[in-house]
Amino acid sequence: MKILDSLDNGLPFLKMHGLGNDFVILDARKADVPMTAAMAQAIGHRYFGVGFDQLVVLADCDDADVDITFWNTDGSTAGACGNATRCVARLILDETGKTDLTLRTGRGLLSVTEAGGGLVSVNMGQPQLDWQDVPLAREVDLVELPIEGAPGAAGMGNPHCVFVVEDVESLDLHKLGPIYEHHELYPERTNVEFLQIIDRNTMRMRVWERGGLPTLACGSGACASAVVAHRKGLTERNVTIKLDGGDLQIDWRDDGVWMTGPTQLVFSGVLSTDFLDKIK
Repeated sequence: MKILDSLDNGLPFLKMHGLGNDFVILDARKADVPMTAAMAQAIGHRYFGVGFDQLVVLADCDDADVDITFWNTDGSTAGACGNATRCVARLILDETGKTDLTLRTGRGLLSVTEAGGGLVSVNMGQPQLDWQDVPLAREVDLVELPIEGAPGAAGMGNPHCVFVVEDVESLDLHKLGPIYEHHELYPERTNVEFLQIIDRNTMRMRVWERGGLPTLACGSGACASAVVAHRKGLTERNVTIKLDGGDLQIDWRDDGVWMTGPTQLVFSGVLSTDFLDKIK
């Protein structure tokens, strides 16, 4: 079989990013997507696969415009991914011509609205502020965890550990990230955010994502960081968060934490049958 022939029955995908937080999107509404942990790992490899921060599978849904499942590069699933949610929202907004959507994720039903100027707003829901819901291993003060540096904790459908630091640029994410990702207080591991407060409406954030990598942006992490910073009395509820990949606007309202930012479709492609057949 010629190499290009293996694309005829291959699996189409899209590559998108939100502020450099990049995603492979597979549409199970239009093709059979036999997702497994091994498949996520293979596609996620940046040298032997396509590469992504998260993989997204879309499916039909009775109570929402689309159902979304998130996969990490290590083959585990995630309950939430804010930037990926915005990317999917952009696709479905353009596909349907609607200005408002409902998306189903592991976080539950999320509201989406067209924000204009290429921006998308997603209500990521209320933060989880009970230790069992984050989840943590035991009952502690979520505003100041019993960890050196007194980080705060919040859940956004996935766990977060948020440090406030003097100089976020000087931190070694590759050294610190794995230490706190696997901290004993987080039984399901955690995303780790480091914040530098610029003023009461502006923060600088860097992130180590659960699954073992630093990323240019993390939407759920930005939401959790805004919640923790406000609960520590450091910021207002509406803030701009400056990430390595760009800015997100986070607004913790009475109905949930709203996140607004841009998205970008990069390219479409096809995973060859030869590649898929070699996944064990």
